Amino acid sequence: MISLPVLVVTFVLLIAGVVGSLIPQVPGAPFSLGGVLVYWWGTGFSEPETLLLLVLVGVCVLTFVIDFAGGVIAARVGGASTTTAVLAGLVGFVLFIVSGGPLGMILGMVLTVFVAEYYRQNDARAGAKAALVTTLGVLSSAVMQAVLTGSILLTMTLVAL
Repeated sequence: MISLPVLVVTFVLLIAGVVGSLIPQVPGAPFSLGGVLVYWWGTGFSEPETLLLLVLVGVCVLTFVIDFAGGVIAARVGGASTTTAVLAGLVGFVLFIVSGGPLGMILGMVLTVFVAEYYRQNDARAGAKAALVTTLGVLSSAVMQAVLTGSILLTMTLVAL
């Protein structure tokens, strides 16, 4: 049987994971992972069972990767070169820190992709397409993070019941 304080800490972390996936500068996946591991520890390493624990940890890792690589992957899918995608990721990261939020990151990435692809291909349409897909990819990665951390919360709720 798990103690009430451990159960409370578990669900505070799991809820923080979902909230963190929606709020910029808050790492959702590590909070979710912490919630899963605190619960596992609190049950004497018996719940969730090994296979489910591995799946939940894998989902946390996937969510973390999506959080940090979503924009770069989206730029690449949109037709941007690998160099442009990496450059956009770096610019987005720097602007995220400097501007203190996601707006600077998104604008920086989109502008970088557009300018770099326009320069590379001498085609405004190709640059705009890559920039648009990058924007959609960044926004989609936020939605995907919320879905994944929400599914972890739901799964752990079922485990606790």
